[in-house]
Amino acid sequence: MNSLISFFVLLFVSLVCAISSSGNRLLVVLEDVAEKQAYSKFLGDLEGRGFQINYETPKSESLSLFHLGEKSYDHVLFLPTKSRALGPNLAPKILLDFINANGNILLALSASQPTSTSIVSLLLELDIHLPPDRQGLVVDHFNYDGLASPEKHDVLLLPPPGPLRPDVKDFFSPASANDELVAFPNGVGQTLGSGALLAPIMRAPSTAYSYNPKEQTEAIDDLFASGAQLSLVSTLQARNSARLTVLGSAEMLTDKWFDAKVKKVGEKKEVSTLNREFAKLVSGWTFKETGVLRVNWIEHHLNEAGASNASNPKIYRIKNDVTYSISLSEYSWDKYIPFTVLESDDLQLEFSMLSPFHRLKLNPTTSSEDSTTYSVSFKLPDQHGIFNFKVNYKRPFYSNVEEKNTVSVRHFAHDEFPRSYVISGAWPWLMGIGATVTGWLAFCALWLYSKPTTKAEESKKTQ
Repeated sequence: MNSLISFFVLLFVSLVCAISSSGNRLLVVLEDVAEKQAYSKFLGDLEGRGFQINYETPKSESLSLFHLGEKSYDHVLFLPTKSRALGPNLAPKILLDFINANGNILLALSASQPTSTSIVSLLLELDIHLPPDRQGLVVDHFNYDGLASPEKHDVLLLPPPGPLRPDVKDFFSPASANDELVAFPNGVGQTLGSGALLAPIMRAPSTAYSYNPKEQTEAIDDLFASGAQLSLVSTLQARNSARLTVLGSAEMLTDKWFDAKVKKVGEKKEVSTLNREFAKLVSGWTFKETGVLRVNWIEHHLNEAGASNASNPKIYRIKNDVTYSISLSEYSWDKYIPFTVLESDDLQLEFSMLSPFHRLKLNPTTSSEDSTTYSVSFKLPDQHGIFNFKVNYKRPFYSNVEEKNTVSVRHFAHDEFPRSYVISGAWPWLMGIGATVTGWLAFCALWLYSKPTTKAEESKKTQ
C-alpha cells in the first residue's frame, strides 16, 4: 500500500514539474499581497498550469532569490510597486545573478507608477532603455479605445503581433476569430539596443509616441521615442537561454481587461480583448513552457561498405564517408513534440578546425511522437588534424542549441594508399618505367649473348 501511494505521489510531482521545462517555483513581487485580487484570473491561470506561487513584497525580510548558493525560485514576476528601490534582496546584481543561474523574469510596468530604480538599472545592464522620468506614457490618437479612453487616448488597441521575421516561429499571436484586439492600457514603452540577444514581441504603431504626462503643455517638444522605435513588449534571452520579458502594461494583466469590450476609434462594433490569451503566450514563453529545444542524442559514424560503422568513433581517416545525425525535441506547454525547422530556415552542421571546412544543411530523416532526427552524409576533407562536428542553432525565441563533438582525422596508413596501377594518371609513368626496364633487359641480353671477336679476326680486319 505504501509503495502504491509513493508511486502516485511521484507521478503527481512529475506531472506538476513537467508544466515548465525549468521548474514550477514562481515568486510574485508586488507592493501589497492584497493587490493580487486585481490579477486573480492571470494568477489563477498560472496556478492552473502547475506553478507554485509565493507572494512577497519588496520590504519582506524573508525574501531571498538564493539559499545556500542555489536558486530559491525558478521564475520571478514583478508587478508595479511604489517603492523607489526594491531593497538589498532584489538589487540589480542579484537579479543578474539570478538570470545567470538560469532564472526567468517577467517585468510588468505601469505608467501610473514610476519604475523602481533597481529595475531601471537592471534593464540598462541589458541595453533596454526606459524614459528618463521612469513613467513615460504611450498614446496613439489613431489606434485607441473609444470607450475607455476617449480623451487621453492611452488605451492602445493592437492586432496580434505576428512573427518577428519570416524565418522565426510565431509564439505570441493568439487566434483571432472575430477580429479581437489586444488592449494595451496605460503602458510604458522601451527602446532596445543593438544586442543580438534582444527581440521585440510587440512594437508600437507608427502613430504612437511616448511622453511625460506630467508635462501639461499643448505642444510636446521632447519625445522619448515614437512609432516603431517603441517596443511595448520586449524580450531578452541570455546565452544560457534564461529569459527576461518586459511587459509595458501591467494593467493589461488585470481582470478588468481580460473580460473587457473595446471599440477602436472609427469602428462601429465592439469586440472582446485578446489579453488573456496574449498573457498566457507571453508568460508561457518567459517561464519556458514553449520554445525550449532539447537534444536527445547525437551520432556520427562511417558510411562505407565493409567498414566498421561503430557509433561516435574518436578517429577518422581523410576522405572517409561519414554520416552525422542529431535528434531534437521541442517543449510545448506540457510535453515534448518533434521539432520542425521552418521552410524559410535551415539547421546546419559545421565540420571545422579553426574555420569550417564544410557547412551542410541537416535534413529530417525520421520522426517519432516526441522527436525528429536530422542527418547529413558527406566526405571528410583531405586534411588531417583535430576537427569538430558542430551544430550552432540560435534563433529568436528558441532556446540555444550548441553541440560540439571533437574527433581526430588522420592520414592514410601505409597499407591504405591505393596501388599505382589503380590511378589512371600514373599509367604514362608506369609505361615509361616498363619501357626503360624492358630496354635495359634487352640491352643486357644482347650484351651477354653477343660473341666477342678473336685476335685472328682482328688481325684480318687490320690487314
